[in-house]
Amino acid sequence: MRHFLSLKDFTKDELLEMISLAQQIKKETKAKEFKPYLEKQTLGMIFEKSSTRTRVSFETGIYQLGGVGLFLSSNDIQLGRGEPMKDTSRVISRMVDMVMIRTFEQSKLEEFAHYSKVPVINGLTDAYHPVQLMTDYLTMLEFGITNPVVAYVGDGNNMTHSWLMLSAKLGFELRVATPKGYECDANIIKEALAIAKTSGAKITFSNDPQIAVKDANVVTTDTWVSMGQEDEKEERLKAFEGYIVDENLMSLAEKNAIFLHCLPAYREYEVSEAIFEQHADEIFTEAENRLHAQKGIMVWLDQHRDN
Repeated sequence: MRHFLSLKDFTKDELLEMISLAQQIKKETKAKEFKPYLEKQTLGMIFEKSSTRTRVSFETGIYQLGGVGLFLSSNDIQLGRGEPMKDTSRVISRMVDMVMIRTFEQSKLEEFAHYSKVPVINGLTDAYHPVQLMTDYLTMLEFGITNPVVAYVGDGNNMTHSWLMLSAKLGFELRVATPKGYECDANIIKEALAIAKTSGAKITFSNDPQIAVKDANVVTTDTWVSMGQEDEKEERLKAFEGYIVDENLMSLAEKNAIFLHCLPAYREYEVSEAIFEQHADEIFTEAENRLHAQKGIMVWLDQHRDN
């Protein structure tokens, strides 16, 4: 049985198999062919962090695959009243066929997976957001980006960490630009660079967005103030001055470069209104692709229960 906790847990071929499944299932979905890949299976969806895209995409996705989703906020289950994560896991995983968790610490997710009898999917933690990166790669392929040169501009957070792992596993170029003091986790950088030695990925870091974006064919960013960081807002806005992806910065990228944002986007902070609207088709195709990428992941995990 396999869990989907971080991209580092999979080979390049395995990640591409999931993407291929996502492409196939998306094509079928668009043709209104809803094949019951996960017929009568139940997906438990545990939310300690709220979400729009994660809830709608997983709940719709499992339904379209022939199953049903159960929304379980921390206020609805005993986990929110102090029941140990391992006990919650041992109970829920005896009643459902798969679990998605959106939580804070990566360690809590890993503890749940350790005690689970069914596959567990990371819907987001403070360390990683791997389902989003599978979505982003699917979107890049759809927009004709087969040899990515990706510029990530912004905070060294769970999105950046996941970009590091995707680049390292698939072997493409990634340039990360973060303000001083907001760099990626040093241990995750070390892991990614070690993997990159095998895949041939080129990963570079700087504190200059212009260096990162120059001639890139994919530019991406994320909110500067994530959930739980509201008290740091003013300090962060000052630190991130000059990191907005606006017309001037985007003009340094390749002429036909695409812009991605995992949403929600805060205009005139991390991205200008003009750039957001100019690239709205890419951004909202990316948002839709959460549905299709996650269906590919769920079906792949179901197919590898005995491995």
